Amino acid sequence: MGNSNLNFQYIYHSGFSVETEQNLFIFDYYQGSVDLKDKNIYVFSSHVHSDHYNPHIFEWQKERPNIQYILSSDIEGDPSIPQKKDNITFISPYEEISVNDITIKAYNSTDEGVSFLVQSNRTHIFHAGDLNWWYWSGDSQAEIEKAERMFKDAILKIKGEDIDIAFFPVDPRLEQYVSVGAEYFIREIKPRVLVPMHFGDDFTAPRKFADKMKDCPTRIIEITHRGQKFSLK
Repeated sequence: MGNSNLNFQYIYHSGFSVETEQNLFIFDYYQGSVDLKDKNIYVFSSHVHSDHYNPHIFEWQKERPNIQYILSSDIEGDPSIPQKKDNITFISPYEEISVNDITIKAYNSTDEGVSFLVQSNRTHIFHAGDLNWWYWSGDSQAEIEKAERMFKDAILKIKGEDIDIAFFPVDPRLEQYVSVGAEYFIREIKPRVLVPMHFGDDFTAPRKFADKMKDCPTRIIEITHRGQKFSLK
């Protein structure tokens, strides 16, 4: 971990705030309470789906005018985007940009938009958005094979990246396949820490996943309630 201390908070669903010494990153805000610290604030939305992008994020610049928005390019045409765009950057899969002192790489998704890899002070933070192995039990064999191919191709392009903390879907709607994508991501990418997300209020999903992976070299964070805070050293 490049920073001596990294704090993060579960907001809701796939929404998290991640705090370093100088910066505050807010990912995929959907709903919930956010503490806008007196730091450099960067707000990310991985795609236009309403459970990952809420136009309320633009209200925050009234309180923190130095805020920066990094949004997936599929959000660009949404009517909720403010006319003043000086502090908004749109990014597409496999683009890399720098905003102030942070570097952002966008990787692909297996749904809409992008996933994010953010480098700040030698700490690498990955937020998957809707990148996952969407293995639905009712799909046809052709659909299942396509989902597997898309996911593994996307992960192959991420392979080799050094990731300190990853936020990744563990979606209980996938039933017996709830953690197939997260387990594959861990095997191939080997993040130091993985935080389950995309489970709404079903806290049995992260609990069962943490228990299943208790012997894994990657540390699995168990989330038990909204607003829960964590500190990593």
